[in-house]
Amino acid sequence: MNNEIIACFPQWGSYSCAFRYLFENGFQVKYLTPPPITKNTIEIGSKNSPDYVCVPFKYCLGCHMEALERGANCLMMIFGACRLIFYGELEEKILRDMGYDFKFFNMAEINFRSPKSIVKNLRVINPNVSFVKVATTIPVMIDIIKTVDKIEDYIRKNAGFQVKENELEDIFAEFKKKIDNTYSRKEYKKLKKEYLKKLYAVKINKPKRPIRVGLVGDYYTVQEPFSNYFMERELEKMGIEVHREMNLTNSIINSKYKYSRKYGKSYAKFNIGATANYTVAEALKYAKNKLDGIIQVKSFGCTPELNAQTILQNISKDYKIPILHFSFDSQTSETGIKTRLEAFYDMLSAKKKG
Repeated sequence: MNNEIIACFPQWGSYSCAFRYLFENGFQVKYLTPPPITKNTIEIGSKNSPDYVCVPFKYCLGCHMEALERGANCLMMIFGACRLIFYGELEEKILRDMGYDFKFFNMAEINFRSPKSIVKNLRVINPNVSFVKVATTIPVMIDIIKTVDKIEDYIRKNAGFQVKENELEDIFAEFKKKIDNTYSRKEYKKLKKEYLKKLYAVKINKPKRPIRVGLVGDYYTVQEPFSNYFMERELEKMGIEVHREMNLTNSIINSKYKYSRKYGKSYAKFNIGATANYTVAEALKYAKNKLDGIIQVKSFGCTPELNAQTILQNISKDYKIPILHFSFDSQTSETGIKTRLEAFYDMLSAKKKG
């Protein structure tokens, strides 16, 4: 392993274990798992960001600053179908102006139709990269992502009803930790089988008609727990079955974007931008499946999600389903969020009983 290269991807949900597997086994470089996001992360990210940039940029910038301080010297940045496509270039400029020295892998610069462009950019991570090793590692990384999403989906729907508190979460945390010390497909497959068995063996005491709430929203905020103040966990504590379709498996691996745009076409005929059409389609699906409520989470400054908010109000009216909207920025009050969630729960509970 080349110990001179220490790569890091911004904190993003529970996917660090999958990224670590790819970089250490495929690219043959050391991977620095980003530190958990804290108030310090968003504070230093906000302090060094443009005023009106959306919050996910501030999280990513703060995360990369903390990673650089811990020894990372090769940073990654994704791209998207909104302003996110420009954020890698902007973040790199900010960090270099601050005096940091590092290599930067910006996915927005890759022409995925050009093998030459792909090879050139992948060598930013490791000039001596073996493309055979990367190719054989990617299927395992994809399976890790799919397993993580599968487990999280099971936890969202059952954590509020587990007989022993936090048992599901503890098994999942142990599983992710074990993956960080896994270096072959054979080891991983054995580990996956073992922990799925443990997970499904946890005793669940769920009522026949639990309150069910669907989460929709912008790509980063709905997936990264810290950025939405651990909303899923708060809902689970109230005994709510939580549904969330937005994850890497559905959006990237299974590519449901085209399907979602078609599914929600009766409410959003044209492309709203970013993942907003996905938000509309999933909200419509939850409404048709008679969930008890929907929550939209978005970052402050996310224009596509702001446009989707009006459309969600039409879905709420047509299907008689309550929808609660949250907009998060670096100054959002955690107490205010919990108060609104509790009020939403009381309304849904009364509606279900009545």
